[in-house]
Amino acid sequence: MTYDSTDGANGGPGGTGGGSRWHVPAEDLRAYARGELAAPMLWSADTHLTACAHCRGVLAEAADPVALDAGWERLDAELDAPRPGFLESLLLRLGVADHTVRLLAATPVLRRSWLGAVVAVLLLTVVAGRSGATTGSPTLFLALAPLLPLLGVALSYGPALDPTYEMAVVAPMPGFRLLMIRTVAVLGAVFGLNGLATLALPWYGAAALAWLLPALALSATGLALTARLGPVLAPSLVGGAWITLLLVARTGREAVTDPLAPFTAAGQGVSALVAVLAAGLLFLLRDRFDLNRARGAGAGGGNGSGGTA
Repeated sequence: MTYDSTDGANGGPGGTGGGSRWHVPAEDLRAYARGELAAPMLWSADTHLTACAHCRGVLAEAADPVALDAGWERLDAELDAPRPGFLESLLLRLGVADHTVRLLAATPVLRRSWLGAVVAVLLLTVVAGRSGATTGSPTLFLALAPLLPLLGVALSYGPALDPTYEMAVVAPMPGFRLLMIRTVAVLGAVFGLNGLATLALPWYGAAALAWLLPALALSATGLALTARLGPVLAPSLVGGAWITLLLVARTGREAVTDPLAPFTAAGQGVSALVAVLAAGLLFLLRDRFDLNRARGAGAGGGNGSGGTA
């Protein structure tokens, strides 16, 4: 690469350069600014520009100010862009759209604090189940496990419970679809944790899986009622009804070792039927979620009962 060795105006010993008599020719600097300077001259120019204030000044005059500003804007946008976490990166690698990943990542109950609380609760119930293995039925675990998915779904979306509800309101997708995306994600996470907890109760055999159908029934019923009652009242009523049912079944069983009615073969059949009927009702009421979301947007998402899950 050739350099201009003139003094004075070009920044030599009598000029204002960066202490070097050698400078990149003006033609090469203009090519450098246009991105057309090829190696190895490009490498030499890069090295020289780091130590020569004069050439940097000439380069600034030769560069297109519009292109330079656009470059700085792209750099600022890249630096300010949020870095995806592990879950987001995994979903992006699996081919999930980036806007869908962002809405999933903003789901409150998919955060580590809530999932950690679920793990702690499950560990306590598993310990209780191990200590009561002689009863032949993990009653406490079976009673609690169906409530966790219901609670997770209730907390996943709604103006009173979701701190990112405003973002969800303006999301470019139907409210029902957003609800289903978050519901599937929440159920997948909670059901996975429940499944791992079930593996810690091997001596109960298939009886330890009796929570699965009631959990589906409670979650589907809570979602279906949310369309009319809102994301707080509906899950509260469903959870209260489940606890009441268990208390009634406990007082009505003949022996302490007998399983509660919801965990018998007949109770499992009823749970499956309720889950199917609730899913059908949820599908019929799917348009209500968009109407309620529009009302929540009009009100600024401020009240807890105006918008629904």
